Amino acid sequence: MNKPIEFSVTPVSGRGSPSAGLVAQSIRGSYWKGVAFCVVATILMGIMFPVMTSALVYVDPFTFTSLRYLIAGAAFLTLLLIKEGKGALKANGESFALAWLLGSVGFCGFGSFVFLGQQLAGREGALTASIMMATQPMMGLLVNSIVRKHRPPFYSFLFILMSFAGVSLVVTKGDVAAVLREPQHYSANALIVLGALCWVIYTFSASHFKRWSALKYTTMTTWLGLTTIIGLNVMLFALHVVPVPSATALHAIVPHLLYMGPIAGFIAILFWNTGNKILTPLNGVLFMDVLPVTTFVVSSLTGVVPGHWQIAGACMTGAALIFNNIYLRRQARKPALQC
Repeated sequence: MNKPIEFSVTPVSGRGSPSAGLVAQSIRGSYWKGVAFCVVATILMGIMFPVMTSALVYVDPFTFTSLRYLIAGAAFLTLLLIKEGKGALKANGESFALAWLLGSVGFCGFGSFVFLGQQLAGREGALTASIMMATQPMMGLLVNSIVRKHRPPFYSFLFILMSFAGVSLVVTKGDVAAVLREPQHYSANALIVLGALCWVIYTFSASHFKRWSALKYTTMTTWLGLTTIIGLNVMLFALHVVPVPSATALHAIVPHLLYMGPIAGFIAILFWNTGNKILTPLNGVLFMDVLPVTTFVVSSLTGVVPGHWQIAGACMTGAALIFNNIYLRRQARKPALQC
């Protein structure tokens, strides 16, 4: 797993040299730019869950995902051609096959699973989905441990348990026994968790594309992932699993698409990938704690007020995320101090 960003800079020509000061200032400036990108991205992502609550009344999540990323993809492609030219459409030594796989996992997997789970969860699906997103750093730690065949540190494991305990409070509203009485919620929650895991894989895998800018990675994975999204959508239409939306339904979701495409799809994802490129995914995912806070506030304004147990669960998950990041930073500094 990538180490957290440190601010210590070795002077170029002695302690307190002007060159060292300029380098340190540049690093700090870049860091705060990355923070700003991640904060704005997670706020915009947090708003999208309440928006989807009303959109899913009119259309299925698969069709909405296709339309959303067609809009966002067009914006990404236009910006990429303006910024980097037609040459940016070449592979430049990276794998298009891997980019297609990650785009399919990140966009098709996330959009389909999370929003289908939110639809099945009903009116409070936005709250559940948003708090699941805050567990992504813990999911990333688990995925990294499995891939590297290395168990997470003991305290990190405790923070993981604390994080998921917080999620359980949000999902059950403090009544854990209700889950046993209402097993239908298992499928909705499982789909949301699976979708969140898809986004973890997409975010952490961006570091493999060292020759691509954040804009190029976002654009290529969006368009390659769209082949999977649209293919799945067409197959579901053909099998009559989901109905082809009527003109009335499409007209009803225009306001939702205006937010989910250009803002939550284009700006938020571009800012998210740019921020993670600067901070590294280990640091970037820390800001996922902002997402459920935004969703809870917006949901309250629309009449879905979270209960005391749900607020407590969200705070517990957020605290676990922050404590684990602090712990990992201290562990990363120990080898440096021993040298």
